[in-house]
Amino acid sequence: MMTATALPTVALGRTGFAITRVGFGAWAAGGDWIFGWGHQDDEQSITAIRRAVELGINWIDTAPTYGLGHSEELVGAALADIPRSERPYVFTKCGLDWGTGERAMPKFVGRRDALQKELDASLRRLRVEAIDLWQVHWPAHDVGIEDYWQTLVDARAAGKVRAIGLSNHGVEALERAEAIGHVDTLQPPFSAIARGAAADVIPWAEAHGTGVIVYSPMQSGLLTGSFTAERAAALSDLDWRKADEEFNGDRLKRNLALAAALAPIAERHGVTVGTVAIAWTLAFPGVTAAIVGARSPAQVDGWAAAARFALSADEVAEIGRAIEATGAGSGPLGADHAR
Repeated sequence: MMTATALPTVALGRTGFAITRVGFGAWAAGGDWIFGWGHQDDEQSITAIRRAVELGINWIDTAPTYGLGHSEELVGAALADIPRSERPYVFTKCGLDWGTGERAMPKFVGRRDALQKELDASLRRLRVEAIDLWQVHWPAHDVGIEDYWQTLVDARAAGKVRAIGLSNHGVEALERAEAIGHVDTLQPPFSAIARGAAADVIPWAEAHGTGVIVYSPMQSGLLTGSFTAERAAALSDLDWRKADEEFNGDRLKRNLALAAALAPIAERHGVTVGTVAIAWTLAFPGVTAAIVGARSPAQVDGWAAAARFALSADEVAEIGRAIEATGAGSGPLGADHAR
């Protein structure tokens, strides 16, 4: 039995959940698929999840499409021996159909029958009776948001899920969904490099009592302080980052320059550069918490301090100046966004 460390928690919108300010992201644990991170060690992934829980992290984010069900299976296995009263919240998603195979683009589906089938499969793989948070991963192509959001609203009413949310949806979609039933949570990409959500969906969520859990706060490794141009060049062809524009050319140079600019703040506090990058996202008004991925216990140890760490207003402004000086990414600089 694990003894979890007590960490500060915050309210996730109106869900009634009190969550730690960072959660474990199980995207990479899915292993090899079209948007995967290449081959992963399953035992390391399970140990990493358990290490996060041991350190007090009280929520895990996964999705059926991560490894075509594999990530959910690993999360279920990692939590199986933990007493129910001590288990973290489990957040997962729906709306992507990988029936064409692991190296093909998934289909973006929102039909009621397809989502209900996904829900039943997720419950089975995760070994739970109800999912704490069920989110639509991306906007569906086959039906309108009114159709697929109603399916989630009904699942919440039936008790199969405790809360529902939208990932990667814009303000117009959020408005249309909110008219049908409250959007409990929003999950947008957000980092000191990818800052677009700060201009629209995060302010919308704050105004509507919607919790915000941002993903990729370290920009998939670029802002860890340990990533290099050599590592980018050596990425496996099975790693989705190999073809991503932020990991290539001038964009990569600017992003690594920004990571280097975070190092003095990290040294000042005795934390990692990645922890500083995560803290930048958490300083933004309306952001509840951040999803942080890990593939080993050591990686968890590298960012766990972000659950307690906060930047000063001066340090947020300092990072804003670094963003401007390096020209990294796009979106608001965040020079004055500290609470």
